[in-house]
Amino acid sequence: MTKTELVNLILEKGGFKSKKEAENALAAVTGAIADSLVKGEKITLVGFGTFEVRDRKAKTAINPATKAKIEVPAKKVPAFKPGSALKNAVDAK
Repeated sequence: MTKTELVNLILEKGGFKSKKEAENALAAVTGAIADSLVKGEKITLVGFGTFEVRDRKAKTAINPATKAKIEVPAKKVPAFKPGSALKNAVDAK
C-alpha cells in the first residue's frame, strides 16, 4: 500500500471531508510518533502495538565483495512490536 492509498483509506474510514484533511491526520500521527521516538519515549497503542527505540551494539562485519573486515558502529534504531489484537487480526485472514 502506498501513502496515497493509505490517505484514501483514512479518508473513507475516518469520515474526513477532503483528502487534504486525511493527509494532515496521517502527517500528524506519523510526526507525533517520530518526535516521541527522537526523545527516546515509548509509544504504546493498546491492542495495536508498541513503538520504541532500541540500541544496536557495535559489531565487526565482513564486506562480501572484498572479504575485508569493517567496523559497524553502535546506533539507535526504531522498532515496532505488534500487540496481540493486531497479531490475531492478521492471523485470522
